[in-house]
Amino acid sequence: MIHAILGLALAMAAACGSGNNSATTASNNDDNNTTQTEKTMDFSADSAYAYVKQQCDMGPRVPGTPAHEQCARWLTTLLGQWCDTVVVQQAQVTTFDGTALNIKNIIGTFNPTATDRLLVLAHWDCRPWADNDPDPSLRRQPVMGANDAASGTAVILELARLMAQQRPQVGLDLLLVDAEDWGQNEDEDSWALGTQHWANNPHVPGYSANCGILLDMVGTRGARFTQEYFSKQYAQGVVDLVWRTASQAGYGSYFINQNGGAITDDHVMVNRIAGIPCIDIIDMHLDSESGFFDGWHTTHDTIDQIDPATLRAVGQTLVNVIYNW
Repeated sequence: MIHAILGLALAMAAACGSGNNSATTASNNDDNNTTQTEKTMDFSADSAYAYVKQQCDMGPRVPGTPAHEQCARWLTTLLGQWCDTVVVQQAQVTTFDGTALNIKNIIGTFNPTATDRLLVLAHWDCRPWADNDPDPSLRRQPVMGANDAASGTAVILELARLMAQQRPQVGLDLLLVDAEDWGQNEDEDSWALGTQHWANNPHVPGYSANCGILLDMVGTRGARFTQEYFSKQYAQGVVDLVWRTASQAGYGSYFINQNGGAITDDHVMVNRIAGIPCIDIIDMHLDSESGFFDGWHTTHDTIDQIDPATLRAVGQTLVNVIYNW
């Protein structure tokens, strides 16, 4: 994915229509004021961490490799156990370097007939080259992708497990997109190939959602989620809802109420092509050379980067958004 550092004042964009937007407060112990969500729906950081580890144990999930195929089967099986429906969208895309990739977007759905819908997505593939590695001899090695792929995927898997135990009222679509990370910085259309295919060929004809939330690099210790530029441009209301919900749940130290940089990521394609207001929850480090965590696009993006507390901050915030829709 490519990024740019922008410090612009942003105008209000379209808000995301929803029902009850009052957020659940995770620390509330008063039974008279505690909602059903607070009593029963507790995002398990340990479970999400285990899903990160299981992905990494397969090896880098680079399209066209055995690890990628193994992971696709595993993701499809898990979502099939929990969701009302699962669609595996197979396609062939061509990368900037002319490589033909056979990809799989995997979509798990709850309440498929509901009119109000929420889209939550993450990419599950890994970058084929660690081109940001500090050791030049390792820059042709694939990236394990513990944070940059597996963390967002793991949060979505844990959400699905919880939704199967207590169904949300809103229609929920969990989209795991492929071939996000086979791009080059000079060409923004070379990124998010799986999302571009899905946005042009939705898994349900005429598909639409009230809004979307992208999870990308949501697992490192010390993560800080500032408000990404395109998210605010396209979906200011969704940003406000998510950051407010996080603050009310006690995760304001993770979700920082300040402007972040701009990044060409899957959410941009969802906004521009599918017309769904979509935000990006992403850990950006504007004071670093890369703009991201130290292990970004290196051979060091491994399981030791992952902090269960960060997974919980993101996951519990999403649980509270979904159940208070």
